[in-house]
Amino acid sequence: MCDSFVALSNSTRDGSVIFGKNSDRHPNEAHELIVFPRSTHPKGTQVKCTYITLPQVRETNAVFLSKPFWIWGAEMGANEHGVVIGNEAVFTKVPYDKKPGLIGMDFIRLALERAATANEALDVMIELLEEYGQGGNAMFSHKMFYHNGFLIADPQEAWIFETAGKHWAAEKVRDVRTISNLISIGSTWDRASTDLVSHAVSKGWCKNAEEFNFSECYSDLVFTKFAAGKHRSCRIGDLLHEKIGEIDVPFAMKVMRDHGVNTDDNWLPGKGILGAEVCMHASFGPVRGSQTTGSMVSHLAPDGHTHWVTGTSATCTSVFKPVWIDAGLPNFDPSPTGMYEGATVWWRHENLHREILRDYSTRIKMIAAERDGLEGKFLNEVEYCFETSVEARQRLTQQCFEDVEKIEAQWLASVINHPIEQRRPLFDQIAWQGFDRKANRTSSTQEKLAAYPHKRKRAQDLRRRDAIID
Repeated sequence: MCDSFVALSNSTRDGSVIFGKNSDRHPNEAHELIVFPRSTHPKGTQVKCTYITLPQVRETNAVFLSKPFWIWGAEMGANEHGVVIGNEAVFTKVPYDKKPGLIGMDFIRLALERAATANEALDVMIELLEEYGQGGNAMFSHKMFYHNGFLIADPQEAWIFETAGKHWAAEKVRDVRTISNLISIGSTWDRASTDLVSHAVSKGWCKNAEEFNFSECYSDLVFTKFAAGKHRSCRIGDLLHEKIGEIDVPFAMKVMRDHGVNTDDNWLPGKGILGAEVCMHASFGPVRGSQTTGSMVSHLAPDGHTHWVTGTSATCTSVFKPVWIDAGLPNFDPSPTGMYEGATVWWRHENLHREILRDYSTRIKMIAAERDGLEGKFLNEVEYCFETSVEARQRLTQQCFEDVEKIEAQWLASVINHPIEQRRPLFDQIAWQGFDRKANRTSSTQEKLAAYPHKRKRAQDLRRRDAIID
């Protein structure tokens, strides 16, 4: 489950385009940040996507991807031209193709690599959909098949592209727009597949073309309802419309952390077996198996594009850091997997995230103010650094990631040492014990703290001292 939104230049404070997305996947499905440079490819080259191989184009754009570790494509990403794309699972009456094919995340990377504008990206995705269709398992922990909706934006415009098998419709965004786990396009659109309406009429999903509504005719109502996409999409829409003309990057980050209108100081993410908010938290039950595993906010100004990413799960426990495609990323080796590995950024953060969950309403207050303050500091530094050299922006990105690593180590120590004041619901505790067990996350408190790079040498020195004393 996921949520994406865009605010065009007529709705933002500074006339930029702002894009945001939370990627909701299995709690152990580690997210990876990666940049691929612009590349040329010999004639006849093939590209291996997650499951199938396609003819490669002669030249591919430089791209930044925020992706599940095991997938070739991405849940969200951007390219050197300022095109950004995010996808959502949508559930339809059209049968799912279970044979290995192109999955939604593959479409994102292929379009980012091949297009220079949002409109071109839409054309690329339509061509791929009509030629190859979509199919194959799209989940890490179990088999799950779905169709896809996409939000495509650049510094000038944005498009909604929603699909049901090879049937599709596209709507140009006018001001602000949000999509989630449902078909949102209704009876009006700007572009559509030639048989979109006639197929629905032939299946008896509507009586005639005059009655046609894409969402109502094609949606699988049961899966769409339990995905709770309408609830989250309406919530984001309400937040955006309240701030039209004033939307900026800090507000976009706040939207990505939203836990709903009824959140108070005692709110617990693990309460209940139903329900899902924008900042999604997994818990017990068949419809609460997804967790926000990564988040991205893109600031697309005419003179440059800054991408703010967490690279870690649970947006409320994470810090957004600035990234520029031309400046690259810090060295994140080794890449994360679905098993706990303290040497990876994503899993180190999971130690903090999962310790906070043990007493969320108490422990989130221990980090929230510093989290927001650190992001404010980064925002100020980016404004100062934006028009400087690539090397300066590269150093800033590196420094921001290092600053977050250091403060998260401090937060983890404080959280672990703070007595639990309000225990989590029993079924939530059982669910997270299961997630930990599947990831083999059983390291001791000392090992969790020593996983942070700047702590590792200290831990090694202490072990060496203890060996000499013994």
